[in-house]
Amino acid sequence: MLKRLFDIVFSFLGLLVLSPLLLIIAILIKRDSKGPVFFRGIRVGRFGKPFRIYKFRTMVVNADELGGSPTADNDPRITKAGRFLRKYKLDELPQLLNVLKGEMSLVGPRPEVEEYVKLYGEEEKAILSVYPGMTDWASIENADEGAILAKSPDPQKIYREQIWPEKLKLQLKYVEEHSLWIDFKIILKTLKVVIFS
Repeated sequence: MLKRLFDIVFSFLGLLVLSPLLLIIAILIKRDSKGPVFFRGIRVGRFGKPFRIYKFRTMVVNADELGGSPTADNDPRITKAGRFLRKYKLDELPQLLNVLKGEMSLVGPRPEVEEYVKLYGEEEKAILSVYPGMTDWASIENADEGAILAKSPDPQKIYREQIWPEKLKLQLKYVEEHSLWIDFKIILKTLKVVIFS
C-alpha cells in the first residue's frame, strides 16, 4: 500500500516537473523522423498480464519488423534523436504514465517481452509476482548493455546466453529482498549511473 502511494505521488510529480522536457523531446522526435512520438510495445506485467508500455520512439517506424529485441547501440534502426535519448535513458520517462496507471512501479524487474517470459522456469516465474519497474538492480548492472551488444556479430545470442541469465538472477534477488528502503537505494544508484555514465 505504501509502495503504491509512493509510486502515485512521485510519478505524478515527475510528470508535472518534467513536462517541459517531455514536450521538447516530443518535438525533437517529430522533427527527426517520420512516425509517432511514442512507442507502445507489449510487455508482460504482474501475474503475466500483458500491457502496452510507454516509451519515446527511438527507432524507425516498423523497427520490430526489421529486427528483434534487444537492441545494440549501433543498430541501424535507431534514429539520430533516438541515440541521444537512449544514452541518457530519456526514452524511458513516459513510463511514469504506466506507473501512474498502476501497470508498473518506479522500481521493480524491468518488464519483458512475451517471447522471453515464455522461457521462464518455475523459479523465474516469481518475477511476475511483483509489478515491473522503470529500474532495478539489473538496469544498474547492465547500464551499458547496448554497448556490449554492439561489439558482437550476434547481439541476440549474447543477450540470451550472457546478459539475460544475469538479469534474471538480479530480478529474483529484488523479488526476495524488496522494500521501500531498497527502492530508494535503487533509485539513487540509477540516477548516479545515468548522470555520470
